[in-house]
Amino acid sequence: MSECQFHETAIIDAGAQVGAGTRVWHWTHICAGARIGERCSFGQNVFVGNDVIVGNNVKVQNNVSIYDAVTLEDDVFCGPSMVFTNVNNPRSHVSRKHEYRRTVVKRGATIGANATVVCGHTIGEFAFIGAGSVVTRDVPAYALMVGTPARRLGWMCQCGERLPTQIGEHACPVCAQRYDIGGNHCTPLA
Repeated sequence: MSECQFHETAIIDAGAQVGAGTRVWHWTHICAGARIGERCSFGQNVFVGNDVIVGNNVKVQNNVSIYDAVTLEDDVFCGPSMVFTNVNNPRSHVSRKHEYRRTVVKRGATIGANATVVCGHTIGEFAFIGAGSVVTRDVPAYALMVGTPARRLGWMCQCGERLPTQIGEHACPVCAQRYDIGGNHCTPLA
């Protein structure tokens, strides 16, 4: 496995765990308690807090802050300038560090540019959050979510293509993976 690549302007605090093959670009700060997997990429001006877990092969684009209490599983994509929060009711004069709410982004999920993920929710496997959307509740696996607040518009394949919306068994028009699509679920078939 190749070594990590850290740009000379990146700050990697002592104690941070960074997996092999990970690349960290300009003006990025990874705090001491962060645990980052292998083959990840962190773009320019990214912040990674202490209580953050990042799986393998995660892509974090420019200007993203991953605050404490966020977990990104393997193969997650975070688009440019998307936002995670960790407190529901912040006030400058009130310390709420003991009130952080955990956010989990499951394997293979995509969060589009400028989207906001309000803390305390889980984004399901291979879900797709559209650019500029605001996630205010849990997101089912494979769901395509858009809007403010984000609402389910349809379902997405693991390969990133939109699936038919009709209930029943359907194949992805690009990769041919088959799915059972119901009113509130999308399940891959063997």
